[in-house]
Amino acid sequence: MELEKEIRWIGSSYDDLLSFPDEPRRQAGFQLAKVQAGLDPDNWKPFDIVGAGTREIRISEQEGAFRVMYVAKFVEAVYVLHCFQKKTQATSRHDREIAEARYRAAANVRKV
Repeated sequence: MELEKEIRWIGSSYDDLLSFPDEPRRQAGFQLAKVQAGLDPDNWKPFDIVGAGTREIRISEQEGAFRVMYVAKFVEAVYVLHCFQKKTQATSRHDREIAEARYRAAANVRKV
């Protein structure tokens, strides 16, 4: 059996996830555990505009729509870039820019 990948939280992504309401937070944790095990989350879409290999876990609950952007293509870890609640149908420019900056930070850390 393949070992689970480590999760590496970039920027405030861990604190942002902890600020989710209980059920969306539990769902996000469950879906990230699937990613760690090498499986796809139940509801996701590619988000390559942020960076190659970026995916978005999509969680829809009574409390609203929540997203977890991550990159799992690297051997050493799953990098969680951004966790946020969506306010509109489209992902906001602000949230996209945060994820892009954190993707670059993760790529730079890997080069060291």
